Amino acid sequence: MKPAVAVKKLGRPVDPELSARRNEEILEAAVKLFAEHGYAGTDMQIVADTVQVGKGTIYRYFPSKRALFLAAADQIMRKMRKTIDTLIADVEDPFQRIRLGIRTFLGFFQNRPDYVELLVQERAIFKDRKKPTYYQHLELNVTRWQALYRGLMADGRVRDMPVERITDVISDLLYGTIFTNYFSGRSKSLEAQAQDITDMVFFGVLSGSERSRQSAP
Repeated sequence: MKPAVAVKKLGRPVDPELSARRNEEILEAAVKLFAEHGYAGTDMQIVADTVQVGKGTIYRYFPSKRALFLAAADQIMRKMRKTIDTLIADVEDPFQRIRLGIRTFLGFFQNRPDYVELLVQERAIFKDRKKPTYYQHLELNVTRWQALYRGLMADGRVRDMPVERITDVISDLLYGTIFTNYFSGRSKSLEAQAQDITDMVFFGVLSGSERSRQSAP
């Protein structure tokens, strides 16, 4: 008589939609908790209690608190890019795309100060990282904007210069603005801020005659 062979019971099949939804719930809870209590003050159990799951479930999605924090920061930047992409998708005029992109970026972080707080914490806590999450996503995203400016130069609508100068300056302006707003509680309207940035970038502060004098040898 052959010995009985143990039959391994199969677990419940993974539901991709449920898994994605649970992942999103954990990350959203993590953003709020890290922003409110800080990295050191946020325990994985608190995250589990907020999502109403077991602590082991959190660890199945994220193996450590560090991994959870960095995934939350990464999710913020992915959401930001998706928000901008959705709004500018059908805008044909390149300058209008730039204006709307700038306004949407500022509005995205103005509406969620906890997102800004996480970026601040990441820079302060994880100094071992070569590049913070913000700059990682900037490098992934910047090439399409550089292509847009190259097209404008080819059409004679933007003066000839390295496109990196343009994207670096605009990125620094936007990055600085969201942190200035966050730390100072600036009450200037979103529309006014977006208009100021685009006006300074597109037209500068010099009159036409003064630009001619300044550029003369």
